[in-house]
Amino acid sequence: MATQADIYTALTEIFHDVFMRTDIVLTPELTAKGVQGWDSFKQIEIIMASEEKWAIKFNTRELDALRCVGDLATMVGTKVG
Repeated sequence: MATQADIYTALTEIFHDVFMRTDIVLTPELTAKGVQGWDSFKQIEIIMASEEKWAIKFNTRELDALRCVGDLATMVGTKVG
């Protein structure tokens, strides 16, 4: 069972890999507006990397509900139990 801290640590690695920079600090409230270059293509990369990392799949309804990093972390936590 992954803790929220574990999830945020892994998500931070994913974000650093996707954006190829290490200055991004994830907070539950962080949205695409808060990260330069976070567009729909980067969003897809984040989702695909998350699915691969935890061997999970998101459906369209779940993806449409994502509004911030906190939503993603919560959804991952729910799926990995």
